[in-house]
Amino acid sequence: MDNQQQHILVINPNSDESVTEGMIRELKGFHFSEGPRIECVSLSDGPFGIESQADIEAVTLPLRKMVSESRNVDAFVIACYSDPGLHVCREASEKPVFGIQECGVLTAMSLGDRFGVIALQERSIRRHLRYLRQMGVMERLAGERAAGLSVRESVSGKGTFEKLLKAAKQLRDSDQADTIILGCAGMAAHRAKLELVIGIPVIAPVQAAVSMAMHSLLITRQH
Repeated sequence: MDNQQQHILVINPNSDESVTEGMIRELKGFHFSEGPRIECVSLSDGPFGIESQADIEAVTLPLRKMVSESRNVDAFVIACYSDPGLHVCREASEKPVFGIQECGVLTAMSLGDRFGVIALQERSIRRHLRYLRQMGVMERLAGERAAGLSVRESVSGKGTFEKLLKAAKQLRDSDQADTIILGCAGMAAHRAKLELVIGIPVIAPVQAAVSMAMHSLLITRQH
């Protein structure tokens, strides 16, 4: 077994440092003495928030460049819920690359029968549904509700929790979801409180993706 500490690089594809700082806080519990080093970085030339298909297309090649040029990294996490650049990044590296939407959905399906998603805005939902169809998991989707937030508001906006709670109640009560995914990395600070109030599992997809990355590295070290 190689005793060198392994390294997971979590990439925030937007340039809003408050989102990256939020990821650092939500992953504090993932650090332990014999575990991998978890580093969170922003894509400095990315848009301030990824809120459209144009934003997603704009970061795909810069993400690929960052992944292909990163050395001494054992696993990557693309920390934007639409998983921009996931497949081209997988082509660019022999190391595993995880997308938080894919990992969030897989985690939700392991915890319940039907999952719901809280999106930032109505226009995000069409993009998310397209991805879910590609994953072949539409039968397990209870529904998706928009909270009416920007990326920045999801991190530190006034009334953010109340908007998330309203969407969560719609998913639980009207759509019959028994697990809920936060459809933006910036929402993670509200996960624990929302789960406590709503009474069903709430998944922060960055945590889900880092968990899977850590598991993949553990398997690698055992061989």
